[in-house]
Parts: sequence; C-alpha cells; structure tokens
Amino acid sequence: MAENRQSLEGLENIGALVEQYRNGLDPYTIEQLRYKANDDQWSLGQMYNHLIQSAMFMQIGAIAKCAEAESTDTAEGKSEDGQRIFQKGSFPPIKIKVPDSPQYTPSQPESKEQLAQGLEKVWEQAQSWAAKLHEIPGNRKVKHPRLGYLNALEWFQLIEMHLRHHLRQQATLEQEL
Repeated sequence: MAENRQSLEGLENIGALVEQYRNGLDPYTIEQLRYKANDDQWSLGQMYNHLIQSAMFMQIGAIAKCAEAESTDTAEGKSEDGQRIFQKGSFPPIKIKVPDSPQYTPSQPESKEQLAQGLEKVWEQAQSWAAKLHEIPGNRKVKHPRLGYLNALEWFQLIEMHLRHHLRQQATLEQEL
C-alpha cells in the first residue's frame, strides 16, 4: 500500500511539473526556444527535448524493462550517489555537464507543438505506469549509469526528480532570453 501511495503522490507531482513546463512554452516563439546565449549551453527547447527524451526512453523505458522482466533480478541496490539522491528526494543543486555528443545532446525543437505533444506523452505514460507499479516485483531492477540498480518505483520517482531538477536551468535560460 505504501508503494501505491508513493506512486500516486509522484504522479500528482509529475502532473504538476508537466503542466508547469507546458505553460512555460506559452510566452515564447520557436526562435526564442531555439536561442543559445553561447555554444556551451543548451537552448530552452533543447532542455525541453532532454526532459522528454529522458522520461520516455530512459526512465519509462527502464520501468517497462522491469515490468517485462528484461531487468536484473537482484538484491543489488543503488550506488552511493543513488542512495544520497533518493534519501534527499532530489538531485544536488549543481550543474551537471557532460561532453556534447550525438547520443546525449538534445536536438533543437521543430516547433512548440512538438514540445507540447512530447510533454503530453510523458504525462500519459506516467499515468499509465503509475497504475501498474504495484504489480512489478521490487527485485526487478535496471542499472542506471550513475545511481546503481533501480526498481520500477525508483525509476518512476526519478521522472519527478529529474523534471524538478531542471526548473533551475529553465529559470536561468529564461533570464537570458
């Protein structure tokens, strides 16, 4: 029952964040969403694409693997970083910079509608998985490159933490517009 409560609370938070990001698109043109103050940072639109892609392919993808038993049936758990992040319920308030690469650097958005539709897909998938999380055994885990082995509920919680983490970046990028 605690897992159901956690997933429902997480779903409410995800819904509020997705709505906040969706509303955050309204004041901007596509040109503004593609604007980069310098080559070393993402545009606001790239940040949105990063959030959508991370949720859909990494976090929700890992939940699906846990559900389909494409995961590791293990008692192994989180790394030290993973333990700290889940204990706090958030990422540290620092910028995490990885080298630009085709696999990691998000593309510029094609349109505001593309971003809005991507956020809607994230919300739909979050709602769908929230209803099923309690059915997925907790020992089915998928390894996160930095956080260690996470089960479906932890991957679900990561969606909300990641969306919340990027609010600071959103505020910084909006100030530069």
